[in-house]
Amino acid sequence: MRALRHVRTTGWLALLLAGSLHSEVKVLKNFTLIDGSGRPPMGSYSMIIDNGRIRWVGPVGQLNAPGSAEVVDLAGKCVMPGIINLHGHIGNTVDLKQDASFFTRENIEKNLNTYASYGVTTVLSMGTDQDLIFKIRDEQRAGRPSSTRVYTAGQGMVFKGGYGGLAGVNSGIATVSEVEPAVAAQAAKKVDIIKLWMDDHLGTQKKMPYDIGKAIIDSAHRHHLSVAAHIFYLQDAKQLVEYGVNGLAHSIRDKLVDPAMVDSMKKHAVWQMAPTLSREASMYIYGKPPPFADMAFFRRGVPANVVNTLKSPAYQRTIRSDPEFDRYRGFFETAKRNLKTLADAGVKYGFGTDTGPPGRFPGYFEHFEMELMVEAGLTPMQVITAATRNSAEFLGAKDLGTLESTKWADLVVLERNPLDDIKNTRTISAVYIAGNKVH
Repeated sequence: MRALRHVRTTGWLALLLAGSLHSEVKVLKNFTLIDGSGRPPMGSYSMIIDNGRIRWVGPVGQLNAPGSAEVVDLAGKCVMPGIINLHGHIGNTVDLKQDASFFTRENIEKNLNTYASYGVTTVLSMGTDQDLIFKIRDEQRAGRPSSTRVYTAGQGMVFKGGYGGLAGVNSGIATVSEVEPAVAAQAAKKVDIIKLWMDDHLGTQKKMPYDIGKAIIDSAHRHHLSVAAHIFYLQDAKQLVEYGVNGLAHSIRDKLVDPAMVDSMKKHAVWQMAPTLSREASMYIYGKPPPFADMAFFRRGVPANVVNTLKSPAYQRTIRSDPEFDRYRGFFETAKRNLKTLADAGVKYGFGTDTGPPGRFPGYFEHFEMELMVEAGLTPMQVITAATRNSAEFLGAKDLGTLESTKWADLVVLERNPLDDIKNTRTISAVYIAGNKVH
């Protein structure tokens, strides 16, 4: 009897397992494909997803769907790769307050789930993470994630007592001799990139000296790590480009880029990895009721009390009381012009927002960034390619960024075509990460 029960139980489990394995095959059909490569869209397409990866993608007429597959008819909707944000900050903000004490698994996962619900399927967290992030990242990479993939710069490099980082997370470097141990410590944690801050917040804080910046870049490269730099000033960007920095984590905002800067970025293969136009807009947009405060697409990812605060005249007065408030719109316009100049000149560019800190809302701001990039003069196709293929290339993530055979099925299903209007990225019908439907 025990043996029979064991056989019956084993057989039942085998059937469940077989059903589970079969259910891992999904077929999406009858959609327009924007594959992330920059190629023109392709209508009446279909895709077979097997254990989270794309097994086949092609015209519906050539589809040979496995008999046991789950078939989803998308009835003419659009499919594009998941958005990759090369500049975010995970887990340190609750409502409109930022503090290292908020960096818990619960808050990190809440952030990642919010990103996922907006079609942001990968985020690079830029230098204000505590060590818990490595555990969460490694758990994701050990299997198939069901929320936004996280890459991390760990604890980024700041000048001791100067601008950048987050209190309680970034301890600071005072001398060149301190650089190698600091970079080696991050390398030992297996960070995905090294981040440095070189800025003085409009002359109000100490800025990292050039010799320390150069030493960080040199040390990171010895450890086979790329370097991304927070910059504001054209002159600082020029210097770091000459030193071999790999990516600029913000647009240059004090001056228009000149031909010498363009030539140097191309010569040294330096990326404008993250324009962060939405970050610049956030510096002044709350001085009056923000135009998106009553949009359902914004409000679904933001607590009601925060929305009420943003609409509050008292909060708006606080924002306007910043001594530099009247300058921020000009910095934003300079950033837009510089992005267009670099893109037209053939400098490589990715996509990033600096979301996470107060007032820069994960999920919505990625779509806001796309809108602003189009305002800057890029086409919707250029923006989508920047946020998918290009950003994956910068990360070195060869199995992300485009919807092609063998790659992860990280994708967004849209009701309307974003090539007609970039705001159509907001018409989200579904989001898949590694073939898992997460929204």
